[in-house]
Amino acid sequence: MEIADRPQPPTGAARLLFRAPVHLYRWGLGPLLGGRFLLLNHVGRTSGRRRRTVLEVVDRTPGGAYVVCSGFGPRADWYRNVLAHPRVLVQVGARRFAAEAEPPAADEGAGFFVGYARRHPRAAVRLARMMGFVLDGSEEDFRAAGRELPFVRLHPRA
Repeated sequence: MEIADRPQPPTGAARLLFRAPVHLYRWGLGPLLGGRFLLLNHVGRTSGRRRRTVLEVVDRTPGGAYVVCSGFGPRADWYRNVLAHPRVLVQVGARRFAAEAEPPAADEGAGFFVGYARRHPRAAVRLARMMGFVLDGSEEDFRAAGRELPFVRLHPRA
């Protein structure tokens, strides 16, 4: 595995394109995205304002938690926000629930990325490239990249 160049979060027109799925949820069309994406409602770490981000679901754990990843690294606003304020609201399709955000250990994140690559091999290669990783497609390369990525587990709260 080689880290070529870690991308910056999108700005301008690219940011508008990345934000488009948020509008689907606002218009009540979130179920069209199925269970592969979720809407994360979180609080800004400095502003205290409500924020919304649509993220791809990397994995589901037996306890009903969803695992997501910050493709733009640990400097992504949503990631820093949930570390500062881990109580969040999640919507997957039409289902909404309160959750607690928790970053897993790096080795656990490696396992999540390997599992994602097994389920979605072409998407995993494209995402890795977009995130600045040059991978040979081997499980060990996906595991190494997964150790570098910031994952978050979203546990449902009672």
